[in-house]
This record gives sequence, C-alpha cells and structure tokens, in this order.
Amino acid sequence: MEFQDVVRRRRMVRRFIADPVDPASVDRVLRNAVRAPSAGFAQGWAFVVLTEPDDVARFWAASTPADSERDMSAWLDGMRTAPVIVLVLTSKDAYLRRYAEDDKGWADRDENRWAVPYWHVDAGMASLIMLQTAVDEGLGACFFGVQPREVPRLREAFDIPDEYAPTGVVALGHPGDTGPSGSPRRRARKPLDDVVHRGRWGG
Repeated sequence: MEFQDVVRRRRMVRRFIADPVDPASVDRVLRNAVRAPSAGFAQGWAFVVLTEPDDVARFWAASTPADSERDMSAWLDGMRTAPVIVLVLTSKDAYLRRYAEDDKGWADRDENRWAVPYWHVDAGMASLIMLQTAVDEGLGACFFGVQPREVPRLREAFDIPDEYAPTGVVALGHPGDTGPSGSPRRRARKPLDDVVHRGRWGG
C-alpha cells in the first residue's frame, strides 16, 4: 500500500470480527514499532503481547474500571472483540540512565531536566507506527489508555515490573465496522490553515 494511503486510511477501529490475526502480521507490527525514534536511542519501551483469548480476557478484567464517570458499555462491547492486545510500556529509568552516560553527561539523573517525558513520547511514536502498520496489513487498530487507578491490577495480572509504566494499549484485529466511529461522528477534521502557523503564530 502507498504510504499516503496508509496515512489517509488510518483511523481508530473500535469493533472487530472474530477472524484470527496472522502471527506474521503481529510480528511485523512489533518489528516496525521498534524502528520508532527514541531520545538518546534509549529504547526504553517494552510490549506485552496478548493473543490468547484467556490472556485478552484477563486484560479486560484487570483494566476495566469498576465505576466510571461516563457510560463505557458500548465502547467496551466493541473493544472486547479485539483478538490481539498490545500493552505499550515505557521505562523512565531507562532514559535517566542513558542520559547519565558519558556522552550525554546528565550525571545527576534529574527528571526536571526533561522538557517533556520523552519516555512516553517515544512509546507514543512506536504506537503510531503500530497503527500505520496495521493499516498496511489490512487490519484495524485502536490506541487507548489505562486509567491510573487500574494500573496496579494490570501490573499484578501480567507481572509488569515496577520500572515500566503503561503509555497505552493497542488493540488489533480485522475491522468489524467500516463506518465512522467515535469522535469523527461529531467533529470534523480541522482545516490545515487553522493549525499550521508559518513563520509566526497566525502567520
């Protein structure tokens, strides 16, 4: 598929059909993810890949809030049809250690030196490559987050080390709904001129 077609066709898929995902496609998604840029080539990401139905069910049991400020039942009904779940994790310590090395020189490992938490930025970049690769493989995908209060249960369910924190989750599968879903039903894409400022803000 042409790259521009991948970009144009990428969207968040929130419902999947029961057809299994080719393991080779899952492997390609992951191989491409680790080609993402990372600050200092720290590569502080890690991925927990769930392809067995029992493991996927365990993920939803561990990550679904017992109560929520809004009704998530319709979203959950669709998302729980995803046959593959990838937990996208990142290690802040990996970045602090990397930038304390001689060629970087931040020996004090002070987190305040970082303008933004690049450990999550880089994991987000890896996640986007997963979403794009899914399109190229003829799959659907959705990136979503885990509520902070559910993280301890997720750690326990999948033996996630304390060093690693979830940036988000990528659900993969064959799309079950080719129509519009989620926010695009209510919001149009902003015109390019509204978000691109050339030379200065408003320019």
